[in-house]
Amino acid sequence: MTASRDIACRVRGFGAYTPVDVLTNFDLEKFVETTDEWITTRTGIRQRHRLAEGQNASDAATEAARMALADAGMEPGEITHVINATCTPDYLCPNTACLVEAKLGIMGAMAFDFNAACSGYVYGLSMARAIVAAQPEARVLLTATEALTRRLNWADRTTCVLFGDGAGASVITAEGEGALLEDVLCASDGNLGGLLTIGGGTHTPYAKGDPVGEDFFVQMNGRDVFKHAVRNMAAISQDVLARNGLTIDDVALVIPHQANLRIIEAVGDRLGVPAGRVFVNLHEFGNTSAASVPLAIADARAKGVLRPGMRVLLATFGGGFTWGAALLHF
Repeated sequence: MTASRDIACRVRGFGAYTPVDVLTNFDLEKFVETTDEWITTRTGIRQRHRLAEGQNASDAATEAARMALADAGMEPGEITHVINATCTPDYLCPNTACLVEAKLGIMGAMAFDFNAACSGYVYGLSMARAIVAAQPEARVLLTATEALTRRLNWADRTTCVLFGDGAGASVITAEGEGALLEDVLCASDGNLGGLLTIGGGTHTPYAKGDPVGEDFFVQMNGRDVFKHAVRNMAAISQDVLARNGLTIDDVALVIPHQANLRIIEAVGDRLGVPAGRVFVNLHEFGNTSAASVPLAIADARAKGVLRPGMRVLLATFGGGFTWGAALLHF
């Protein structure tokens, strides 16, 4: 057993934010060749939220962070680390975590971004656990925020219908009240990176005045993503249960990454968990990437689906390819 698993890790506060602007499937019908029936049947998504002009990923993260801090009964000045998961940062530099730190009025905290795409929140739990294991006095603010609608090709009906904007946040410490992070496992396979990409980095050297190519936007091989997502989410979920001497019967609720209803159902089938114990809200928000899991946690709590005493299994996958699973006992 590793040292990080010997030290209690508490997730003390949860927060989520979605923009006011809602884009329904019927709205999409007006400018891309698709229909509400086509989108709903193939994905389960009925609407998604979109950031307003001038509103960015850091703004969404800041709102979610304020809610998480209030939920934890903490002030921004108590935070020692700000770690932020995103694949759609405001800038390449400065990092979005520093922007969130400034907007919250925090000074002197360690602040950095990381990119594990849709697996960002679960990856962040792993990093936060390691931080509090090394520094038990640490108070970590984990945010996961995405502005994916800024990187969609609205002429590509296979991708533009899937994604939305939003943010989630949590406060993690080694002490205090809150959900116990019992365990977390993360994995990746860089050989699958080409299946889901967002360009615009130094791989494509732009000169001033150059047109933006299609590779600047989200591109995805949906069929192969589906196959790997189902297999890897189910397998790592079984692994984290097995190494803790648990079975799926010991889990009250499964909260998976909200990407596609067919993927969620296939993972549930492989795990042998009844549909009534799998939380789904992608019909309201679409795929919000790193924000998906914390947004779903906050939503499940608000709706009374997630209650004290429950053991919850988080399962996720994302571009990279990355995937992970975690056990939280509320």
